[in-house]
Amino acid sequence: MPGEKEGTRFLHHFGPLLDALRVLGGSATPDEATEKVAELSGVSEKQLNDTLPSGGSRFKNQVAWARFYLKREGLLDSSKRGVWSLTERGARTHLTYADAKEIFKTQVQVDAAKRKQKQRSERADESPGPEELDIPAAVTYRNPLLDTIMALPFAGFERLCQRLLREAGFQQVSVTGRSGDNGIDGEGILEVNPFVTFKVLFQCKRYRGSVGAPVIRDFRGAMLGRADKGIVLTTGTFTLDAKREARRDGAPPVELVDGEKLLELFEKLELGLTPRIIFDVDEKFFDEFRK
Repeated sequence: MPGEKEGTRFLHHFGPLLDALRVLGGSATPDEATEKVAELSGVSEKQLNDTLPSGGSRFKNQVAWARFYLKREGLLDSSKRGVWSLTERGARTHLTYADAKEIFKTQVQVDAAKRKQKQRSERADESPGPEELDIPAAVTYRNPLLDTIMALPFAGFERLCQRLLREAGFQQVSVTGRSGDNGIDGEGILEVNPFVTFKVLFQCKRYRGSVGAPVIRDFRGAMLGRADKGIVLTTGTFTLDAKREARRDGAPPVELVDGEKLLELFEKLELGLTPRIIFDVDEKFFDEFRK
C-alpha cells in the first residue's frame, strides 16, 4: 500500500493466514500454510520470488511474522515438529487489516511495558523488526554460502548435489552427466526400509531465477519408465505453476528443493558449514536468586 512502512506489510497476512489454516483443516506445515496464503491473497510471482538480504523469501518471512504475532495473541499454536495450527479461539476468528493493526499495536505496547519493567537497555532488549530478522533466525552465513555454491562450475554443483543426497541417506548416487537427456543429471536409490526401495532421478538447476512448469514436464517425461520418483534441486525458486505440475494427479511425483530448502539441508546436515554454539541468558533461572 502507498506510504506503508516496509516493516509492517506482514500485517496484511494476519487474516489470510487464519483463513488458509481453516481451508487446510485447522493445521498445516509452514510451507503449506504460506502457499495457501499466497493463493488466497493472489500474491504475484514477483512477490513470491523477492528475497531478503539473507537470501530467504521475503514473502515467507512476512507470513512467519504474521504467525508469530497471531501465536502471541492466542490465535495460533505450533507443535514441536513445526506444524502451525489454529487454537479454538483462532478457528472462529476472522480478522480485517484494522484488526491486525490493533493486535500488532497491543503486542508492541506489551513489549514496551516489559522492557520498562525490567529496565533493560534499548539495544539489548528491543525486538528486531520484521524486515530486520529472518525467520526462524538471522543467519549471516547464508549469503556467503549461496555465493560459494553459485561460483562452483556446473560439474562441481552436480557433484555437490550428489554428496548432499548421499548425506541425506540416498545410496548408489551417481552423476550421469549425459547431454540431451532432458536435464537428468543423476540417479540414486532411496531405501525406505529393508523391503521398500525407490529409484530416484535428479536434476540440478544452479541459477537465481525461477524454474517453471515446462522444466518439470520435460524432466518427468525423461524419467517415465526409468524411476519411481524425481527430484529437482535449484539455488533459485519454483513458480506456482511448477509446484502444481510437480504434484499433478496421475503423474509420477517430482520433489522440489528450492534455494531456501537447499541451504536448510546444508545446515541440518552440517555440510560445508562449521557449527558454533551460542548461549542466551535464561532470566527465569536467576529469578529465585534475586529474592
